[in-house]
Amino acid sequence: MNGKQQNDIHSINDNSLDLREEIAKYLRYWPWFIITCLLFIIIAKIYLRYATAIYQTTSTVLIKDTQQSSEASAFSELGFLGNLGSTGIANEIGILKSRRLMQNVVESLRINITYYGEGSLKDIELYKNTPFLIKTIEIDEEELRSTSKDKRSFRISKVPKSDNIILQDLSGKIIVKTGLDKLINYSFGSFVITKNPDVSLTDNSSVLVTFNDSESVANSYRGRLGIVTLEKSSIIEMSMKDPVLLKAQNILDQLVVEFNADVIADKNLIANNTKNFIEERIVLLSKDLDDVESDIEVFKEDNKLIDIQSESQILTNNANQFKQEIENYRIQLELAEMLLEYVDNGNLESTIPANIGIAESNINSAILNFNQTLLERNRLLRSSTNENPVVRDLNANLEILKREISSNLKNSINGLKVNLKNLYTQAGKVESRIFSVPNQEREFRAIERQQNIKEALYLFLLQKREESVLSLAIAPPKAKVVDSAYGGGIVSPNSGSILLGALLSGLLLPFGFIYFKRLLNNKIERREDIEKVTKSIPIVGELPRIAKGESDLIVENDRSVLAESFRILTTNLQYLLVNAKNDDRGYCIYTTSTVKGEGKTFTSINLALTIANTGKKVVLIGADLRNPQLQRYDTGSKSLLGVSDYLVNNDHDLNDLVHDSKFHDNLKLFLSGSIPPNPSELLRQSKFGTMLKELQAKFDYVIVDTAPSMLVTDTFLISKHADLILYVTRAGYTEKRLLQFAVDSTNEGKLHDVSFVINDVKNANFGYGNKYGYAYGQTQPSLWERFKNSF
Repeated sequence: MNGKQQNDIHSINDNSLDLREEIAKYLRYWPWFIITCLLFIIIAKIYLRYATAIYQTTSTVLIKDTQQSSEASAFSELGFLGNLGSTGIANEIGILKSRRLMQNVVESLRINITYYGEGSLKDIELYKNTPFLIKTIEIDEEELRSTSKDKRSFRISKVPKSDNIILQDLSGKIIVKTGLDKLINYSFGSFVITKNPDVSLTDNSSVLVTFNDSESVANSYRGRLGIVTLEKSSIIEMSMKDPVLLKAQNILDQLVVEFNADVIADKNLIANNTKNFIEERIVLLSKDLDDVESDIEVFKEDNKLIDIQSESQILTNNANQFKQEIENYRIQLELAEMLLEYVDNGNLESTIPANIGIAESNINSAILNFNQTLLERNRLLRSSTNENPVVRDLNANLEILKREISSNLKNSINGLKVNLKNLYTQAGKVESRIFSVPNQEREFRAIERQQNIKEALYLFLLQKREESVLSLAIAPPKAKVVDSAYGGGIVSPNSGSILLGALLSGLLLPFGFIYFKRLLNNKIERREDIEKVTKSIPIVGELPRIAKGESDLIVENDRSVLAESFRILTTNLQYLLVNAKNDDRGYCIYTTSTVKGEGKTFTSINLALTIANTGKKVVLIGADLRNPQLQRYDTGSKSLLGVSDYLVNNDHDLNDLVHDSKFHDNLKLFLSGSIPPNPSELLRQSKFGTMLKELQAKFDYVIVDTAPSMLVTDTFLISKHADLILYVTRAGYTEKRLLQFAVDSTNEGKLHDVSFVINDVKNANFGYGNKYGYAYGQTQPSLWERFKNSF
């Protein structure tokens, strides 16, 4: 295996180690994750318990093409069925979603009045399960729209042991006391309260009623109505979400009913106009026919004719063919002229009578196209205005179609007149050959011819009238229900998503808090914070946080976590001091820090006690002459002379200033003494080094509690006498940027043989094996204690 491969393996291992360490940093706070997850799940459970369930209802409808209607196919040959054709599935969807159609649904189902059953935490809509029903007599929509919801809502309660009811406002004030089926006048209208026959009425029956204006309710349900088209078909799928499943189903079903009623009304419009036109013409033809028959009667009476015999049957038979053709052309001409008069005098607001007997197919086709376009425009105008581009295009098409119909009719009339003229010419030749027929017969036949024409046209129009009436009766619906509205289950709230979201929120909240806390925290918390700054200065010990009420001093045979941490610290010192001793002198160890309050005195005295417990002779020197702290551990020695006094006065004997401690027989104390005005000058003296050498000759360990190195130069002045310098930092107190001061001081030679000690470390932040071994052999802590220690 070459060097590159080995480096790659080490890189992979380092990365995986970093990932595990990063995860471990968050797992130390496992109680936070458990608590927040449980809290969010409980909140989610409470929300799911009391949240209003939303149901989805779906209905499938086929939008039929009228041309392909199987119901109307039997009548298609008669030519009287109004044919609207397909207006496009998009237009039909637009009409289904129109406010007008939804408002018709609201008024039909009376869902603008909402009934609620009052609960302790929330009200539940009753819909049809209400014990009371309200039948409106007259409602002022404008007044209702301007009335606040509190004044549109009231409570209906039954008076116990009677048939009376009480109306109360939301504050409990009685509005009126009346009986069922009695007229009640309110600010926005009048109504009657009746008993629901499908729900039993008890003395405790009570319901909360809210009136809403139809327009706002229709807009609300329009917003919840979803319509999609199934691919490559005329089938649409309608859906709606609502807290009451039955209400949503009724709305979708009623919407189809209203849509079909609207379409049928449009279809019947053409048939009604055609019927009215035919009836007007029948009245006129009936009068003309009566006049012709009266002329025949008068003619026969004047000429005393009972039965006129043809004198020339052969000529008559020859003339019959011309007569029949002339009669047909005369009928067509009269129909064309009547229709032309109707078209020229009409406007774009009325349909043109269709299928009245015009023989030319192009005219009938143009009339049908005109009627289809007119109906399409009118349907769009119900939910739009004349400024709509589609409406403007339809108006333009109507003008073109009307001119086309008029032009076709004029051309047809001209053609009919030409044909009639030719027929009359040919018939005249025949008539000239029957001049021998008596004049009475010729006059009679002329009158009879008029009678036949009027009678044929009269019978023709009667037939068309019956066909128009029949088309009104068989107008088929355009929307066919494939699947009636059915419930698709609860769509909101989604319990799975909410519980999953609660679990993720419970995990993300403490994760985010810990992440940003670490991101914004400028204090050291664990050994990794120091190792990121420097790995050249070793970390020889981590000292645990002392809980409130616990002793901060080690005693003999102490098995606490604090004692174990100092034992590990002492063991690590042995490896660092192995090359420091060149003769029989004791070891000289300094404790310093960057600033005050980081625990160097605490570290000094407990380190001294730990070494003393091993049987070694130890002397603890208070070298912080400016702010001595050793006296707070031995209050009785505050008045004793110490280091400053020894350095100032050459008459003092060193043995007299070093005194026994109350903590351990092997531990001696050499306090700082009186606070001098010039501590730096005193420590700069060679006498201080001589003093340390004398003490090293008598003791196995000389531990010196020095001043903070960043605040004053005292420690730098005496650092050359130390075998080892313990640089104390404090978790949650020492700023990370201050670590660079220790690094710089070491690199510049101001301090030497420096090792870091981390004080006040939380149990969760102990590095390496410390957190696993400190409690070995002791009673395992309870779950609650471990929980507290994780913070």
